[in-house]
Amino acid sequence: MNIKILGTGCANCKATVTLIDQIAQAKGVAIKLEKVEELRDIMNFGVMSTPGVVINGKVVHAGGIPTRDKIEQWLAAA
Repeated sequence: MNIKILGTGCANCKATVTLIDQIAQAKGVAIKLEKVEELRDIMNFGVMSTPGVVINGKVVHAGGIPTRDKIEQWLAAA
């Protein structure tokens, strides 16, 4: 599963990276986590508020740290 975190490096973006990584490890789900910090690359996804989360090329979240339940649903769906 390829997950991209879209954000310029703010505290919420870093927290999102950490949270997704922790949950994936706890669930035993193999992921490839990538941070996208260039503003033009973020805007190419159509995300205007960060952090944004892109899973396998599809934007699934934008603005604020996603909840633990939401992340678990994403990982279970893949």
